[in-house]
Amino acid sequence: MTALSRGNDQHVAERLEFMDLDASARASLQKLKPLIAKSIGPALDAFYAKARANPATSKFFSGESHVASAKNRQEKHWNVIADAQFGSAYADAVTTIGNTHARLGLEPRWYIGGYALIAEKLLGALIADQWPRFGARNGGHTAMAASVSSLMKAVLLDMDLAISTYLLALEQEKAKADAEKQEAKDRQDNALQAIRLALSTLAKGDLRARIDTPLGDEFETLRADFNLMANGLETAIANVSQVSNSIGGSCDEIGQASDDLSRRTEQQAASLEETAAAVEELTASVKRSSEGANAAAEKVVAARQDADRSGKIMTDAVAAMASIEKSAHEISQIIGVIDEIAFQTNLLALNAGVEAARAGEAGRGFAVVAQEVRALAQRSAEAAKEIKSLIQNSTTHVENGVKLMDQTGKVSERIISQVIEIDQLVAGMASSSREQSTGLAEINTAISHMDQATQQNAAMVEETTAAVHSLRNEAGELVRAIASFSVSGQARPAPARAPSSAARPASRPKAAAAAPVRGNTALKPAAEQDGWEEF
Repeated sequence: MTALSRGNDQHVAERLEFMDLDASARASLQKLKPLIAKSIGPALDAFYAKARANPATSKFFSGESHVASAKNRQEKHWNVIADAQFGSAYADAVTTIGNTHARLGLEPRWYIGGYALIAEKLLGALIADQWPRFGARNGGHTAMAASVSSLMKAVLLDMDLAISTYLLALEQEKAKADAEKQEAKDRQDNALQAIRLALSTLAKGDLRARIDTPLGDEFETLRADFNLMANGLETAIANVSQVSNSIGGSCDEIGQASDDLSRRTEQQAASLEETAAAVEELTASVKRSSEGANAAAEKVVAARQDADRSGKIMTDAVAAMASIEKSAHEISQIIGVIDEIAFQTNLLALNAGVEAARAGEAGRGFAVVAQEVRALAQRSAEAAKEIKSLIQNSTTHVENGVKLMDQTGKVSERIISQVIEIDQLVAGMASSSREQSTGLAEINTAISHMDQATQQNAAMVEETTAAVHSLRNEAGELVRAIASFSVSGQARPAPARAPSSAARPASRPKAAAAAPVRGNTALKPAAEQDGWEEF
Protein backbone atom coordinates (compact mmCIF):
# COMPACT_ATOMS: atom_id res chain seq x y z
CA MET A 1 0.00 0.00 0.00
CA THR A 2 1.37 3.42 -1.03
CA ALA A 3 1.21 6.77 0.68
CA LEU A 4 -2.03 7.57 -1.14
CA SER A 5 -3.98 4.88 0.73
CA ARG A 6 -2.05 4.87 3.99
CA GLY A 7 -3.50 6.24 7.25
CA ASN A 8 -6.81 8.18 7.21
CA ASP A 9 -6.96 8.85 3.47
CA GLN A 10 -5.51 12.32 4.05
CA HIS A 11 -4.33 12.65 0.44
CA VAL A 12 -7.78 11.82 -0.99
CA ALA A 13 -9.45 14.19 1.45
CA GLU A 14 -7.09 16.99 0.50
CA ARG A 15 -7.87 16.48 -3.16
CA LEU A 16 -11.63 16.36 -2.52
CA GLU A 17 -11.45 19.57 -0.52
CA PHE A 18 -9.26 21.39 -3.06
CA MET A 19 -11.50 20.60 -6.06
CA ASP A 20 -14.72 21.27 -4.07
CA LEU A 21 -15.94 17.72 -4.55
CA ASP A 22 -18.11 18.17 -1.45
CA ALA A 23 -21.32 16.51 -0.36
CA SER A 24 -23.40 18.51 -2.82
CA ALA A 25 -21.15 17.60 -5.71
CA ARG A 26 -21.07 13.96 -4.63
CA ALA A 27 -24.90 14.00 -4.45
CA SER A 28 -25.04 15.33 -8.03
CA LEU A 29 -22.63 12.55 -9.03
CA GLN A 30 -24.79 9.93 -7.32
CA LYS A 31 -27.80 11.12 -9.32
CA LEU A 32 -25.86 10.30 -12.50
CA LYS A 33 -25.29 6.69 -11.49
CA PRO A 34 -28.07 5.27 -13.69
CA LEU A 35 -26.83 7.31 -16.64
CA ILE A 36 -23.23 6.26 -16.02
CA ALA A 37 -24.22 2.62 -15.67
CA LYS A 38 -26.10 2.80 -18.96
CA SER A 39 -23.44 4.75 -20.88
CA ILE A 40 -20.20 3.28 -19.55
CA GLY A 41 -20.53 0.06 -21.59
CA PRO A 42 -20.66 1.77 -25.01
CA ALA A 43 -17.94 4.21 -23.88
CA LEU A 44 -15.67 1.33 -22.86
CA ASP A 45 -16.41 -0.47 -26.13
CA ALA A 46 -15.31 2.62 -28.08
CA PHE A 47 -12.18 2.94 -25.88
CA TYR A 48 -11.12 -0.71 -26.24
CA ALA A 49 -11.77 -0.63 -29.98
CA LYS A 50 -9.45 2.36 -30.20
CA ALA A 51 -6.87 0.69 -27.95
CA ARG A 52 -6.92 -2.53 -29.97
CA ALA A 53 -6.41 -0.55 -33.19
CA ASN A 54 -3.38 1.35 -31.83
CA PRO A 55 -0.06 -0.66 -31.95
CA ALA A 56 1.26 1.11 -28.84
CA THR A 57 -1.72 0.01 -26.69
CA SER A 58 -2.84 -3.22 -28.34
CA LYS A 59 0.16 -5.07 -26.88
CA PHE A 60 -1.41 -4.79 -23.40
CA PHE A 61 -4.28 -7.12 -24.40
CA SER A 62 -3.83 -10.79 -25.18
CA GLY A 63 -7.21 -11.35 -26.78
CA GLU A 64 -10.97 -10.77 -26.70
CA SER A 65 -11.36 -12.54 -23.37
CA HIS A 66 -8.78 -10.24 -21.88
CA VAL A 67 -10.64 -7.20 -23.21
CA ALA A 68 -13.94 -8.54 -21.83
CA SER A 69 -12.39 -9.09 -18.40
CA ALA A 70 -10.89 -5.60 -18.38
CA LYS A 71 -14.22 -4.06 -19.41
CA ASN A 72 -16.00 -5.88 -16.61
CA ARG A 73 -13.56 -4.55 -14.04
CA GLN A 74 -13.83 -1.03 -15.46
CA GLU A 75 -17.62 -1.16 -15.18
CA LYS A 76 -17.30 -2.16 -11.53
CA HIS A 77 -14.80 0.64 -10.93
CA TRP A 78 -17.09 3.22 -12.52
CA ASN A 79 -19.91 1.93 -10.40
CA VAL A 80 -17.78 2.79 -7.33
CA ILE A 81 -17.12 6.27 -8.78
CA ALA A 82 -20.86 6.79 -9.41
CA ASP A 83 -21.54 5.96 -5.75
CA ALA A 84 -19.26 8.90 -4.85
CA GLN A 85 -17.69 6.83 -2.02
CA PHE A 86 -14.10 8.07 -2.10
CA GLY A 87 -12.90 6.20 0.97
CA SER A 88 -10.19 3.64 1.70
CA ALA A 89 -11.57 1.01 -0.67
CA TYR A 90 -11.61 3.52 -3.51
CA ALA A 91 -8.09 4.75 -2.66
CA ASP A 92 -6.80 1.16 -2.60
CA ALA A 93 -8.41 0.40 -5.93
CA VAL A 94 -6.98 3.51 -7.61
CA THR A 95 -3.57 2.83 -6.07
CA THR A 96 -3.65 -0.70 -7.49
CA ILE A 97 -4.55 0.71 -10.90
CA GLY A 98 -1.59 3.17 -10.79
CA ASN A 99 0.87 0.49 -9.67
CA THR A 100 -0.39 -1.84 -12.40
CA HIS A 101 0.09 0.87 -15.02
CA ALA A 102 3.60 1.48 -13.74
CA ARG A 103 4.43 -2.24 -13.73
CA LEU A 104 3.05 -2.80 -17.23
CA GLY A 105 4.63 0.36 -18.59
CA LEU A 106 1.35 2.01 -19.56
CA GLU A 107 2.41 5.63 -19.87
CA PRO A 108 0.14 8.41 -18.54
CA ARG A 109 -0.53 9.75 -22.03
CA TRP A 110 -2.39 6.58 -23.00
CA TYR A 111 -4.28 6.58 -19.69
CA ILE A 112 -5.26 10.22 -20.10
CA GLY A 113 -6.22 9.61 -23.74
CA GLY A 114 -8.41 6.68 -22.74
CA TYR A 115 -10.16 8.75 -20.06
CA ALA A 116 -10.70 11.49 -22.65
CA LEU A 117 -12.50 9.00 -24.88
CA ILE A 118 -14.61 7.67 -21.98
CA ALA A 119 -15.36 11.19 -20.68
CA GLU A 120 -16.41 12.20 -24.17
CA LYS A 121 -18.98 9.43 -24.32
CA LEU A 122 -20.22 10.04 -20.77
CA LEU A 123 -20.56 13.82 -21.30
CA GLY A 124 -22.33 13.26 -24.57
CA ALA A 125 -24.79 10.89 -22.93
CA LEU A 126 -25.31 13.32 -20.02
CA ILE A 127 -26.03 16.28 -22.32
CA ALA A 128 -28.26 14.23 -24.51
CA ASP A 129 -30.16 13.04 -21.49
CA GLN A 130 -30.56 16.36 -19.68
CA TRP A 131 -30.54 19.01 -22.44
CA PRO A 132 -34.20 18.78 -23.53
CA ARG A 133 -35.53 19.00 -19.93
CA PHE A 134 -33.59 22.04 -18.79
CA GLY A 135 -33.96 25.47 -20.23
CA ALA A 136 -32.62 28.86 -19.40
CA ARG A 137 -35.91 30.14 -18.07
CA ASN A 138 -36.45 27.59 -15.36
CA GLY A 139 -32.78 27.49 -14.22
CA GLY A 140 -32.08 24.04 -15.65
CA HIS A 141 -28.64 25.04 -16.79
CA THR A 142 -27.50 25.24 -13.17
CA ALA A 143 -28.42 21.62 -12.45
CA MET A 144 -26.82 20.51 -15.68
CA ALA A 145 -23.63 22.39 -14.86
CA ALA A 146 -23.54 20.71 -11.46
CA SER A 147 -23.94 17.32 -13.07
CA VAL A 148 -21.19 17.99 -15.61
CA SER A 149 -18.95 19.48 -12.94
CA SER A 150 -19.36 16.57 -10.55
CA LEU A 151 -18.70 14.05 -13.34
CA MET A 152 -15.57 15.85 -14.54
CA LYS A 153 -14.25 16.25 -11.03
CA ALA A 154 -14.72 12.54 -10.41
CA VAL A 155 -12.97 11.71 -13.71
CA LEU A 156 -10.08 14.06 -12.98
CA LEU A 157 -9.79 12.83 -9.38
CA ASP A 158 -9.56 9.27 -10.61
CA MET A 159 -6.91 10.21 -13.17
CA ASP A 160 -5.01 12.27 -10.60
CA LEU A 161 -4.85 9.44 -8.09
CA ALA A 162 -3.88 6.81 -10.67
CA ILE A 163 -1.21 8.98 -12.32
CA SER A 164 0.17 10.14 -8.94
CA THR A 165 0.46 6.52 -7.89
CA TYR A 166 2.23 5.77 -11.22
CA LEU A 167 4.71 8.58 -10.70
CA LEU A 168 5.27 7.66 -7.04
CA ALA A 169 5.98 4.05 -8.04
CA LEU A 170 8.51 5.25 -10.59
CA GLU A 171 10.16 7.45 -7.98
CA GLN A 172 10.32 4.57 -5.50
CA GLU A 173 11.79 2.25 -8.11
CA LYS A 174 14.32 4.89 -9.05
CA ALA A 175 15.32 5.30 -5.41
CA LYS A 176 15.58 1.54 -5.09
CA ALA A 177 17.72 1.36 -8.24
CA ASP A 178 19.95 4.16 -6.94
CA ALA A 179 20.37 2.33 -3.63
CA GLU A 180 21.23 -0.92 -5.41
CA LYS A 181 23.66 0.95 -7.66
CA GLN A 182 25.37 2.52 -4.64
CA GLU A 183 25.50 -0.86 -2.90
CA ALA A 184 27.07 -2.41 -5.99
CA LYS A 185 29.56 0.47 -6.13
CA ASP A 186 30.46 -0.11 -2.47
CA ARG A 187 31.00 -3.80 -3.15
CA GLN A 188 33.11 -2.94 -6.16
CA ASP A 189 35.18 -0.45 -4.16
CA ASN A 190 35.72 -3.03 -1.41
CA ALA A 191 36.73 -5.65 -3.97
CA LEU A 192 39.13 -3.28 -5.71
CA GLN A 193 40.63 -2.26 -2.37
CA ALA A 194 41.18 -5.91 -1.41
CA ILE A 195 42.73 -6.68 -4.79
CA ARG A 196 44.91 -3.56 -4.57
CA LEU A 197 46.19 -4.59 -1.15
CA ALA A 198 46.89 -8.13 -2.35
CA LEU A 199 48.69 -6.89 -5.47
CA SER A 200 50.70 -4.43 -3.36
CA THR A 201 51.76 -7.31 -1.12
CA LEU A 202 52.78 -9.34 -4.18
CA ALA A 203 54.67 -6.35 -5.58
CA LYS A 204 56.71 -6.24 -2.34
CA GLY A 205 57.80 -9.84 -2.97
CA ASP A 206 55.48 -11.58 -0.51
CA LEU A 207 53.95 -14.36 -2.57
CA ARG A 208 51.83 -15.60 0.35
CA ALA A 209 49.25 -12.85 -0.14
CA ARG A 210 45.70 -14.15 -0.58
CA ILE A 211 42.23 -12.60 -0.62
CA ASP A 212 40.37 -14.50 2.10
CA THR A 213 37.43 -12.16 2.63
CA PRO A 214 34.44 -12.86 0.34
CA LEU A 215 33.96 -10.01 -2.15
CA GLY A 216 30.41 -10.68 -3.28
CA ASP A 217 29.02 -13.04 -5.87
CA GLU A 218 30.08 -10.94 -8.86
CA PHE A 219 33.71 -10.85 -7.64
CA GLU A 220 34.06 -14.39 -6.27
CA THR A 221 35.37 -15.71 -9.58
CA LEU A 222 37.96 -12.92 -9.65
CA ARG A 223 38.97 -13.68 -6.04
CA ALA A 224 39.29 -17.40 -6.80
CA ASP A 225 41.33 -16.69 -9.94
CA PHE A 226 43.64 -14.33 -8.02
CA ASN A 227 44.22 -16.87 -5.23
CA LEU A 228 44.81 -19.59 -7.84
CA MET A 229 47.29 -17.33 -9.64
CA ALA A 230 49.05 -16.50 -6.38
CA ASN A 231 49.27 -20.19 -5.46
CA GLY A 232 50.73 -21.02 -8.87
CA LEU A 233 53.22 -18.14 -8.68
CA GLU A 234 54.29 -19.10 -5.16
CA THR A 235 54.75 -22.74 -6.19
CA ALA A 236 56.73 -21.73 -9.28
CA ILE A 237 59.03 -19.38 -7.34
CA ALA A 238 59.53 -22.00 -4.61
CA ASN A 239 60.48 -24.58 -7.24
CA VAL A 240 62.81 -22.11 -8.95
CA SER A 241 64.41 -21.30 -5.61
CA GLN A 242 64.98 -24.97 -4.87
CA VAL A 243 66.38 -25.60 -8.34
CA SER A 244 68.60 -22.51 -8.06
CA ASN A 245 70.05 -23.73 -4.77
CA SER A 246 70.64 -27.13 -6.34
CA ILE A 247 72.31 -25.51 -9.36
CA GLY A 248 74.50 -23.46 -7.05
CA GLY A 249 75.63 -26.60 -5.19
CA SER A 250 76.24 -28.44 -8.45
CA CYS A 251 78.22 -25.50 -9.80
CA ASP A 252 80.42 -25.56 -6.70
CA GLU A 253 81.10 -29.25 -7.18
CA ILE A 254 81.72 -28.83 -10.91
CA GLY A 255 83.99 -25.86 -10.21
CA GLN A 256 86.09 -27.86 -7.77
CA ALA A 257 86.26 -30.79 -10.21
CA SER A 258 87.22 -28.41 -13.03
CA ASP A 259 89.94 -26.86 -10.91
CA ASP A 260 91.32 -30.30 -10.05
CA LEU A 261 91.13 -31.38 -13.69
CA SER A 262 92.90 -28.19 -14.76
CA ARG A 263 95.74 -28.83 -12.32
CA ARG A 264 96.05 -32.47 -13.38
CA THR A 265 95.99 -31.48 -17.04
CA GLU A 266 98.77 -28.97 -16.45
CA GLN A 267 100.81 -31.63 -14.66
CA GLN A 268 100.19 -34.09 -17.48
CA ALA A 269 101.20 -31.49 -20.04
CA ALA A 270 104.42 -30.82 -18.14
CA SER A 271 105.14 -34.55 -17.92
CA LEU A 272 104.54 -34.97 -21.64
CA GLU A 273 106.92 -32.11 -22.38
CA GLU A 274 109.61 -33.77 -20.25
CA THR A 275 108.92 -37.12 -21.91
CA ALA A 276 109.07 -35.55 -25.36
CA ALA A 277 112.42 -33.93 -24.50
CA ALA A 278 113.81 -37.24 -23.18
CA VAL A 279 112.62 -39.17 -26.23
CA GLU A 280 114.11 -36.52 -28.49
CA GLU A 281 117.47 -36.87 -26.71
CA LEU A 282 117.21 -40.63 -26.90
CA THR A 283 116.45 -40.40 -30.62
CA ALA A 284 119.54 -38.27 -31.17
CA SER A 285 121.64 -40.71 -29.15
CA VAL A 286 120.35 -43.70 -31.10
CA LYS A 287 121.03 -41.84 -34.32
CA ARG A 288 124.60 -41.29 -33.24
CA SER A 289 124.87 -44.95 -32.26
CA SER A 290 123.59 -45.93 -35.68
CA GLU A 291 126.15 -43.74 -37.35
CA GLY A 292 128.89 -45.26 -35.17
CA ALA A 293 127.71 -48.78 -36.07
CA ASN A 294 127.84 -47.91 -39.73
CA ALA A 295 131.39 -46.61 -39.33
CA ALA A 296 132.40 -49.74 -37.42
CA ALA A 297 130.93 -51.90 -40.19
CA GLU A 298 132.98 -50.10 -42.75
CA LYS A 299 136.12 -50.60 -40.68
CA VAL A 300 135.33 -54.28 -40.16
CA VAL A 301 135.01 -54.65 -43.92
CA ALA A 302 138.39 -53.04 -44.30
CA ALA A 303 139.89 -55.35 -41.69
CA ARG A 304 138.43 -58.32 -43.50
CA GLN A 305 140.01 -57.19 -46.73
CA ASP A 306 143.32 -56.73 -44.98
CA ALA A 307 143.06 -60.18 -43.49
CA ASP A 308 142.32 -61.59 -46.90
CA ARG A 309 145.40 -59.92 -48.34
CA SER A 310 147.57 -60.99 -45.41
CA GLY A 311 147.44 -64.60 -46.53
CA LYS A 312 148.71 -63.60 -49.96
CA ILE A 313 151.69 -61.61 -48.80
CA MET A 314 153.19 -64.16 -46.49
CA THR A 315 156.48 -63.95 -48.40
CA ASP A 316 157.20 -60.58 -46.99
CA ALA A 317 157.15 -61.61 -43.32
CA VAL A 318 158.45 -58.39 -41.86
CA ALA A 319 156.13 -56.25 -43.87
CA ALA A 320 153.33 -58.65 -43.15
CA MET A 321 154.09 -58.64 -39.45
CA ALA A 322 154.23 -54.85 -39.46
CA SER A 323 150.95 -54.74 -41.30
CA ILE A 324 149.51 -57.23 -38.89
CA GLU A 325 150.76 -55.19 -35.96
CA LYS A 326 149.32 -52.07 -37.50
CA SER A 327 146.04 -53.80 -38.26
CA ALA A 328 145.97 -55.28 -34.78
CA HIS A 329 146.43 -51.81 -33.35
CA GLU A 330 143.62 -50.44 -35.50
CA ILE A 331 141.41 -53.35 -34.62
CA SER A 332 142.13 -52.72 -30.95
CA GLN A 333 140.95 -49.13 -31.38
CA ILE A 334 137.90 -50.26 -33.29
CA ILE A 335 137.13 -52.84 -30.66
CA GLY A 336 137.38 -50.08 -28.06
CA VAL A 337 134.89 -48.07 -30.05
CA ILE A 338 132.68 -51.12 -30.41
CA ASP A 339 132.96 -51.77 -26.71
CA GLU A 340 132.02 -48.15 -26.00
CA ILE A 341 129.17 -48.35 -28.49
CA ALA A 342 127.95 -51.52 -26.83
CA PHE A 343 128.16 -49.82 -23.44
CA GLN A 344 126.24 -46.73 -24.71
CA THR A 345 123.72 -48.93 -26.50
CA ASN A 346 123.20 -50.89 -23.32
CA LEU A 347 122.55 -47.64 -21.44
CA LEU A 348 120.22 -46.40 -24.15
CA ALA A 349 118.38 -49.71 -24.13
CA LEU A 350 118.04 -49.45 -20.36
CA ASN A 351 116.67 -45.86 -20.62
CA ALA A 352 114.37 -46.90 -23.44
CA GLY A 353 113.01 -49.71 -21.25
CA VAL A 354 112.37 -47.23 -18.44
CA GLU A 355 110.58 -44.80 -20.81
CA ALA A 356 108.61 -47.68 -22.32
CA ALA A 357 107.52 -48.70 -18.82
CA ARG A 358 106.35 -45.11 -18.22
CA ALA A 359 104.44 -45.12 -21.50
CA GLY A 360 102.50 -48.14 -20.32
CA GLU A 361 100.56 -50.13 -22.89
CA ALA A 362 101.61 -47.79 -25.72
CA GLY A 363 105.33 -48.49 -25.02
CA ARG A 364 105.15 -52.29 -24.85
CA GLY A 365 106.50 -52.74 -28.39
CA PHE A 366 109.23 -50.24 -27.71
CA ALA A 367 110.20 -52.23 -24.57
CA VAL A 368 110.64 -55.37 -26.65
CA VAL A 369 112.87 -53.50 -29.10
CA ALA A 370 114.86 -52.05 -26.21
CA GLN A 371 115.37 -55.51 -24.75
CA GLU A 372 116.64 -56.84 -28.09
CA VAL A 373 118.99 -53.89 -28.48
CA ARG A 374 120.31 -54.51 -24.98
CA ALA A 375 120.93 -58.19 -25.83
CA LEU A 376 122.75 -57.17 -29.00
CA ALA A 377 124.84 -54.70 -27.00
CA GLN A 378 125.81 -57.39 -24.56
CA ARG A 379 126.71 -59.72 -27.40
CA SER A 380 128.75 -56.95 -29.01
CA ALA A 381 130.60 -56.38 -25.76
CA GLU A 382 131.35 -60.08 -25.47
CA ALA A 383 132.55 -60.22 -29.06
CA ALA A 384 134.72 -57.18 -28.46
CA LYS A 385 136.27 -58.90 -25.49
CA GLU A 386 136.98 -61.98 -27.57
CA ILE A 387 138.46 -59.90 -30.35
CA LYS A 388 140.62 -58.08 -27.84
CA SER A 389 141.88 -61.41 -26.56
CA LEU A 390 142.67 -62.49 -30.11
CA ILE A 391 144.55 -59.29 -30.75
CA GLN A 392 146.61 -59.90 -27.61
CA ASN A 393 147.43 -63.36 -28.88
CA SER A 394 148.31 -61.88 -32.25
CA THR A 395 150.67 -59.46 -30.56
CA THR A 396 152.32 -62.34 -28.76
CA HIS A 397 152.70 -64.13 -32.10
CA VAL A 398 154.23 -61.07 -33.67
CA GLU A 399 156.76 -60.91 -30.85
CA ASN A 400 157.60 -64.49 -31.42
CA GLY A 401 158.08 -63.46 -35.04
CA VAL A 402 159.79 -66.00 -37.02
CA LYS A 403 159.07 -68.78 -34.58
CA LEU A 404 155.42 -68.58 -35.19
CA MET A 405 155.57 -67.68 -38.90
CA ASP A 406 154.49 -71.10 -39.83
CA GLN A 407 151.48 -70.63 -37.66
CA THR A 408 150.67 -67.23 -39.22
CA GLY A 409 148.46 -68.68 -41.89
CA LYS A 410 146.37 -70.49 -39.40
CA VAL A 411 146.07 -67.42 -37.20
CA SER A 412 145.18 -65.38 -40.25
CA GLU A 413 142.44 -67.79 -41.05
CA ARG A 414 141.08 -67.52 -37.54
CA ILE A 415 141.31 -63.75 -37.71
CA ILE A 416 139.38 -63.76 -40.98
CA SER A 417 136.73 -65.97 -39.40
CA GLN A 418 136.43 -63.66 -36.40
CA VAL A 419 136.33 -60.59 -38.63
CA ILE A 420 133.51 -62.15 -40.60
CA GLU A 421 131.61 -62.70 -37.37
CA ILE A 422 132.33 -59.12 -36.28
CA ASP A 423 131.13 -57.93 -39.64
CA GLN A 424 127.89 -59.75 -39.17
CA LEU A 425 127.46 -58.46 -35.60
CA VAL A 426 128.20 -54.89 -36.56
CA ALA A 427 125.80 -55.15 -39.49
CA GLY A 428 123.14 -56.44 -37.12
CA MET A 429 123.87 -53.61 -34.70
CA ALA A 430 123.57 -51.05 -37.50
CA SER A 431 120.26 -52.52 -38.64
CA SER A 432 118.95 -52.58 -35.06
CA SER A 433 120.07 -49.01 -34.56
CA ARG A 434 118.23 -47.92 -37.71
CA GLU A 435 115.07 -49.70 -36.60
CA GLN A 436 115.45 -48.24 -33.13
CA SER A 437 115.89 -44.77 -34.60
CA THR A 438 112.75 -45.24 -36.75
CA GLY A 439 110.74 -46.47 -33.77
CA LEU A 440 111.91 -43.61 -31.60
CA ALA A 441 110.98 -41.14 -34.35
CA GLU A 442 107.47 -42.58 -34.44
CA ILE A 443 107.26 -42.44 -30.63
CA ASN A 444 108.47 -38.87 -30.71
CA THR A 445 105.78 -38.00 -33.28
CA ALA A 446 103.09 -39.71 -31.17
CA ILE A 447 104.25 -37.92 -28.04
CA SER A 448 104.20 -34.64 -29.97
CA HIS A 449 100.56 -35.31 -30.95
CA MET A 450 99.75 -36.25 -27.38
CA ASP A 451 101.39 -33.07 -26.14
CA GLN A 452 99.38 -31.01 -28.63
CA ALA A 453 96.14 -32.75 -27.62
CA THR A 454 96.99 -32.25 -23.97
CA GLN A 455 97.59 -28.54 -24.58
CA GLN A 456 94.22 -28.30 -26.32
CA ASN A 457 92.58 -30.17 -23.45
CA ALA A 458 94.20 -27.81 -20.99
CA ALA A 459 92.82 -24.82 -22.91
CA MET A 460 89.36 -26.40 -23.00
CA VAL A 461 89.55 -27.16 -19.28
CA GLU A 462 90.44 -23.53 -18.62
CA GLU A 463 87.48 -22.37 -20.69
CA THR A 464 85.22 -24.86 -18.92
CA THR A 465 86.47 -23.71 -15.55
CA ALA A 466 85.82 -20.07 -16.47
CA ALA A 467 82.31 -20.97 -17.70
CA VAL A 468 81.58 -22.91 -14.51
CA HIS A 469 82.72 -19.97 -12.37
CA SER A 470 80.53 -17.64 -14.41
CA LEU A 471 77.59 -20.03 -14.07
CA ARG A 472 78.21 -20.27 -10.34
CA ASN A 473 78.15 -16.46 -10.05
CA GLU A 474 74.94 -16.25 -12.10
CA ALA A 475 73.35 -18.99 -10.00
CA GLY A 476 74.28 -17.00 -6.90
CA GLU A 477 72.67 -13.88 -8.38
CA LEU A 478 69.54 -15.90 -9.14
CA VAL A 479 69.42 -17.27 -5.60
CA ARG A 480 69.80 -13.76 -4.18
CA ALA A 481 67.08 -12.46 -6.51
CA ILE A 482 64.66 -15.25 -5.52
CA ALA A 483 65.50 -14.69 -1.85
CA SER A 484 63.68 -11.35 -2.11
CA PHE A 485 60.39 -13.28 -2.45
CA SER A 486 58.57 -14.69 0.56
CA VAL A 487 56.90 -18.07 0.16
CA SER A 488 55.15 -20.54 2.44
CA GLY A 489 57.16 -21.78 5.36
CA GLN A 490 57.80 -18.25 6.59
CA ALA A 491 55.55 -16.23 8.83
CA ARG A 492 52.54 -15.39 6.72
CA PRO A 493 51.38 -11.77 6.79
CA ALA A 494 47.82 -10.76 7.45
CA PRO A 495 45.76 -11.63 4.37
CA ALA A 496 44.49 -8.83 2.20
CA ARG A 497 40.92 -8.19 3.30
CA ALA A 498 38.18 -6.13 1.84
CA PRO A 499 37.54 -3.00 3.92
CA SER A 500 34.48 -3.22 6.10
CA SER A 501 31.47 -1.27 4.95
CA ALA A 502 31.31 0.33 8.39
CA ALA A 503 34.82 1.66 8.06
CA ARG A 504 33.92 3.94 5.16
CA PRO A 505 30.33 5.17 5.07
CA ALA A 506 28.86 5.16 1.62
CA SER A 507 28.22 8.65 0.36
CA ARG A 508 24.97 8.93 -1.53
CA PRO A 509 25.14 11.06 -4.66
CA LYS A 510 23.04 14.15 -4.92
CA ALA A 511 19.66 13.63 -6.50
CA ALA A 512 19.79 14.40 -10.19
CA ALA A 513 16.94 15.21 -12.51
CA ALA A 514 15.32 11.93 -13.46
CA ALA A 515 15.37 11.12 -17.14
CA PRO A 516 12.02 10.24 -18.71
CA VAL A 517 11.27 6.57 -18.13
CA ARG A 518 9.15 4.76 -20.63
CA GLY A 519 7.54 1.36 -20.62
CA ASN A 520 8.28 -1.45 -18.17
CA THR A 521 12.06 -0.84 -18.26
CA ALA A 522 11.61 1.31 -15.15
CA LEU A 523 10.12 -1.37 -12.91
CA LYS A 524 10.44 -5.02 -11.96
CA PRO A 525 7.23 -7.06 -12.26
CA ALA A 526 5.28 -7.15 -9.05
CA ALA A 527 3.41 -10.24 -7.95
CA GLU A 528 -0.01 -8.71 -7.59
CA GLN A 529 -2.94 -11.10 -7.71
CA ASP A 530 -5.78 -8.60 -7.75
CA GLY A 531 -6.44 -8.92 -11.48
CA TRP A 532 -5.90 -5.23 -12.31
CA GLU A 533 -3.15 -6.08 -14.77
CA GLU A 534 -6.04 -6.87 -17.17
CA PHE A 535 -7.10 -3.24 -16.96
